Amino acid sequence: MSKGRVGLLILLAVLVAVTVAVVSVRQDRAGTDGPSGADLALTLQEFVTMPRSDPPPTDDPRVQRWARINFLGEVPDRSGRLFVPDLNGKMYLIEHGMPHEYLDVGTTFSPDFWTRDGLGSGFGFVTFHPEFAKNGKFYTVHTEAGGALATKTPHLPAQDRTLVQGVVTEWTAADPSASTFRGIHREVLRLAFGGYLHGIQQIGFNPTAKPGNNDYGLLYISAGDGGGGVDSDDPQKLGIPQGKILRIDPLGMNGSGGGYGIPPTNPFVGKPGALAEIYAYGLRDPYRFSWDPTAGNRLLLGSMGEHNVESIYEVRAGDNFGWSKREGPFVFNQQDRCHPSPLPENDEQYGYTYPVAAYQHNPPPGWPCDKDIGHAVIGGFVYHGDSVPDLRGK
Repeated sequence: MSKGRVGLLILLAVLVAVTVAVVSVRQDRAGTDGPSGADLALTLQEFVTMPRSDPPPTDDPRVQRWARINFLGEVPDRSGRLFVPDLNGKMYLIEHGMPHEYLDVGTTFSPDFWTRDGLGSGFGFVTFHPEFAKNGKFYTVHTEAGGALATKTPHLPAQDRTLVQGVVTEWTAADPSASTFRGIHREVLRLAFGGYLHGIQQIGFNPTAKPGNNDYGLLYISAGDGGGGVDSDDPQKLGIPQGKILRIDPLGMNGSGGGYGIPPTNPFVGKPGALAEIYAYGLRDPYRFSWDPTAGNRLLLGSMGEHNVESIYEVRAGDNFGWSKREGPFVFNQQDRCHPSPLPENDEQYGYTYPVAAYQHNPPPGWPCDKDIGHAVIGGFVYHGDSVPDLRGK
């Protein structure tokens, strides 16, 4: 692999011999060190080499990376094209095994486009409307700071001392089949965060919803807690969007600012003091989600923990996942962040929803609990292919 290019690896076999600690409240009360870890076997093969993109000017070595790619998806138009977002600012398409630039998000929003601080800052994600082949619409998330903080107003309540804003943008391609973007764009939703970490992570449409279904064409938005959940109750507050899963209609107009709509089936519609955009809440860093087309089209979410627990949740309307009162299936103590506690005997009264699976960070011996170790849940899916029968349904 050349020095100026970075390889993108695609998983060929996942969870070959995995035992993940399945969560139950009864088991969790038995210990206080977090759920046990798991062995994992992977087979990786280089799939495509992405173009080099220059990192932003920063002293943070974690951000000084060429081609800061973090997702690979398929354009939903039956063309077989794949898409890749790059936090450094560019969106790529992969056609016939070769990547090329489709859109430069960073340049479009310069000089407010922000990548310097925060591991997820920059061009974070892109998703396509289920009718993209006809309407040419797709949606991106990017981070803004600098002058934007003084000149651009968030659509929903901001956290104290805003440092960055996360922006959802709708793009409409004049020709959906074209290899490079030409068209128009508009702002859909802008959120303000009090920290450089845990902003808007993923946006996406339910691929299992069909026309006529009440979930069809609705955009899910995973918004982190802005890093503030360790010393505040923001993720538990229904009047703010941070630490929540939001669900909006990007083609509607009755939301804040008129750039999106609020689905009438959202669980907090009409509840005093609650944002009608909220679908579920109580999350620290809800990084990636996917749908399982079986078992009722479950929405599964990987949520990064603080110091001890990585969690996978099944997300249903109105769920409260407990952060920052809970870290996974344990009690989180803001005065002692390093040691989770077992759940109390009367825990059922709080109504928290716990992970369907969880595992601990497994730091090296003697590693300080307040120092990053680079271990986190970053995504997943339920396998329904035929190539590896032993993985089917896992």
